[in-house]
Amino acid sequence: MLDKVPTGFPGVVQLLDWLELPNDILMVLERMEWSQDLHHLIRAQGFLSEEEARELFHQVLQAVWHCTSSGVLHRDIRPGNILVDLDTRQAKLIDFGCGTYLQDTAYTHFAGTWSYSPPAWTHFGWYYGKPATIWSLGILLHQIVCGEHPLRRGRKISWDHQLSLPQWLSPECQDLIRRCLSMLDFGRPSLEELFCDPWMQDIHLS
Repeated sequence: MLDKVPTGFPGVVQLLDWLELPNDILMVLERMEWSQDLHHLIRAQGFLSEEEARELFHQVLQAVWHCTSSGVLHRDIRPGNILVDLDTRQAKLIDFGCGTYLQDTAYTHFAGTWSYSPPAWTHFGWYYGKPATIWSLGILLHQIVCGEHPLRRGRKISWDHQLSLPQWLSPECQDLIRRCLSMLDFGRPSLEELFCDPWMQDIHLS
């Protein structure tokens, strides 16, 4: 799947070369000298400020859009699969092992991290790629600004738990998270709408 994504985009890890062996495939990927995955970055800081979160989230949206516009569905968007350059704060989407071709029809097989699976998969055993991606992005944003998974209770995922957001978050940020985590597919914004969301408009890119 990574080979299907056009190279040269800074928000997706670059596949430099690959070699097919008898029992394995050897992949040569770019390596950032001073980086940390977003999971450990959040754990170290507790949570990120909205300003920092906005810039990182914007970069992730660009990376996801780059993949989907190339017909690739990543299917495992989570903090552990996002590397952050600690000098430049450039984010890179990595690990396409759960990826597949993007399709308009429903998927009946799930690949990825179970705690990020969309409600449709849990309740019905099928899901649509684009709304499922928005769901995982909503969980990601919650983790960035709150420091925790919004639905995890210990080792379990509580689907009937009322989403409670801390008061320190701006109303715009709270609204964006709630929309992304709508239980219904049609209640979630599209990827294009996320770029135009009011909370995203305060971003300052160099």
